[in-house]
Amino acid sequence: MSTLNYDSVNEITEFFTRKAQPDDATRNAHIFKLDRRQFLKLTGIAGGGLMLGFALSRARAHADHVDFNPNGYIKIDSEGITLYAPNPEIGQGVKTSLPMIVAEELDVDWAEIRVVQSEINPALYVQQFAGGSTAIPAYYTPLRQAGATARAMLVQAAADQWSVSPSTLSTELSQVLHAGTGQKFSYQELASVAATLPVPSPESVRLKDPKQFRLLGTRITGVDNEALVRGEPLFGIDVSLPDLKYAIYQKCPAIGGTVQSANIEEIKKMPGVVDAFALEGTGNGNDLFPGVAIIANSTWEAFQAKRALKVEWDETNASKDSWSAARKEAARLAQEPATQIANNGDFDAAMSTSTATSSGFYQYHFVSHAPLEPQNCTAHYKGDSLELWAPTQTPSWAIPTAARLTGMETSQVTLHQMRCGGGFGRRLYNDFLFEAAAIARRSKSPIKLQWTREDDVRYDLFRAGGFHQMDGCVDENGKVTGWRNRFITFAPGGRPASSMNGGVFPGGMVDNLRVEQTALDWAYRCAAWRAPNANVFAFVVQSFLDELSHAAQRDSLEVLLEVLGEPRSVGGGRRGRGMHTGRAANVVKLAAEKAGWGKELPKNSGMGVAFYYSHAGHIAIVAEVSVGGEENAVTNRSGENVIRRKLKVDNVTVASDVGPIINLSGAENQVEGSVIDALSTMMDLSITFENGRAEQTNFDKYRILRASVSPAVEAHFIDTGEHSPTGLGEPVFPPLAPAVGNAIFAACGHRVRTLPISEEGFYLG
Repeated sequence: MSTLNYDSVNEITEFFTRKAQPDDATRNAHIFKLDRRQFLKLTGIAGGGLMLGFALSRARAHADHVDFNPNGYIKIDSEGITLYAPNPEIGQGVKTSLPMIVAEELDVDWAEIRVVQSEINPALYVQQFAGGSTAIPAYYTPLRQAGATARAMLVQAAADQWSVSPSTLSTELSQVLHAGTGQKFSYQELASVAATLPVPSPESVRLKDPKQFRLLGTRITGVDNEALVRGEPLFGIDVSLPDLKYAIYQKCPAIGGTVQSANIEEIKKMPGVVDAFALEGTGNGNDLFPGVAIIANSTWEAFQAKRALKVEWDETNASKDSWSAARKEAARLAQEPATQIANNGDFDAAMSTSTATSSGFYQYHFVSHAPLEPQNCTAHYKGDSLELWAPTQTPSWAIPTAARLTGMETSQVTLHQMRCGGGFGRRLYNDFLFEAAAIARRSKSPIKLQWTREDDVRYDLFRAGGFHQMDGCVDENGKVTGWRNRFITFAPGGRPASSMNGGVFPGGMVDNLRVEQTALDWAYRCAAWRAPNANVFAFVVQSFLDELSHAAQRDSLEVLLEVLGEPRSVGGGRRGRGMHTGRAANVVKLAAEKAGWGKELPKNSGMGVAFYYSHAGHIAIVAEVSVGGEENAVTNRSGENVIRRKLKVDNVTVASDVGPIINLSGAENQVEGSVIDALSTMMDLSITFENGRAEQTNFDKYRILRASVSPAVEAHFIDTGEHSPTGLGEPVFPPLAPAVGNAIFAACGHRVRTLPISEEGFYLG
């Protein structure tokens, strides 16, 4: 099992630990305790309305997550009821789901409220970001408290007007009702009075029993859907300002190269070019790489100038990375002992006394985030201030660096959060924003920096490739008794891009378990990618468990449930919480039941099952596939001859236990989107490197899945009412690849050990 969450996102964890943390007294303080004068001053009320800006208590999303202090705003005035969405919207639906939590406790009419993206204000919100499937678990209780507190104040305002006890009143659809007299007040009518009342303490505010929920758990369409259909300018790429100029930034194709010379004077003479200049960079690739900037009157003219740009790069200290060389070295290291991460029981003894064994060398390639919207940022440097419009997942983290790069204080930088056209972890890193800030400092007009698709892939922070030598055994009863995972990863700058621990599946479930790790030198940047670590570890360990099941000549579903064992928590986590085998077994059984596990299938068809615990979500997937006969031989990216075979993924059944569902429509979309994304990634997505350069830089060679071959996806959810909600943007992704791979083996006897599986000859059709 995986206890990764933010433990696996090294950059994010490091950022959090660098930040000053408040002491316990500060952490537990509530703005609810402010007196009336302080409250009115804080919320900026100048009569005529109610604006609640609770600095909510520091909440813990899950025991494995890092602490942060979310904020929620409710504004009720003559214009209506406005709910503010604090986190970046990257397609995961939080601009809808987070306000829904407030709306439920506030008892408002969802059809009449307005949802607005909140301002980026580090002083007020502390940490605003989208990543790690943390939004719902982090905000669930605090935003319920915010809605319930506002509702209590509105009820008290009505009680004062009618001279009755608040206990005699009820709320519904943005109104306070008095059943005894039939009288009612709208929230808008009560707003001004409510704004003058003392804010009740959290202890005195009663939250709803979930059985009373009217909104949460229903299907609610995204608040931006109509605007998206109409093509309204919601994304960073849509920003337009008066006298806007357009910029591009050319960096060395091999990471770490510097500008030696360039035909800048020629470029300045080209039609529409306003300026061109070189930037030295900061020496920190996460800030600003060296390169050449071009500013023009249009995007077209900027791109034309970029094509004419000739740069002589100094690649003395640039990347020399080679995927082919790394594969050869990994194959050698796989046969040698490495640093032991975990060593429980006696693996060697288990192997020597086993009835059957299995071994396999697994590998997976680097992949790009490839969001549909390439990186972009609009920046306006005004001498005494800097204004930015950016589609970023980490807006508040970007402001200090942007200020430093432009010689300003953070208070002089304003960042407008734009909707992101995809993120998947790429927009956690703000290099594109820093480039825009540095270029804007040299411009008299606002500039929009626009990356091309090639820029977006070539200068990505990739999901690292990796290699695993897997060895295991079963006893005379077919029980898994020994397990060894020898992991070879990459180490950009000497720091492993991925790390294993003794909790990775089947840690805590197999008696004799050994985990080893070694790292290959690497220069290219690697970073968090949807469901970090789990997205590849699940493929390896759940596929190998299926291998052992067949070595034992047993049903793989039966073996998976046996390994999970009795209901208990295993693996721990950063604060002692981890996967629960009972919840895991329940989703496995549900997925198998709904998929019809064990039913008779046509010839050359098969079913595969996989489970994984990721980002506090327990997810099981059963895939049903059909495999065609052998076709012609082709050469794969590694130069090997493989036989082509047509694959059809007929059905994918997903069972999830992520606690209560906030927005059923959003949850279903997340499940379906994760399945399609995971299938696309496992089929044909691969970035290879030679001479320090990425070899695939556009969709002609980095082939995203087409809609015509998308499978039917069935989503099922378990909510026992015993657990808090967890995120759903990432945990469905990991078990898809092993479920499909295991189904392929069941259909044709071919064991998939490489991602993408096109490397082994399979293609969707």
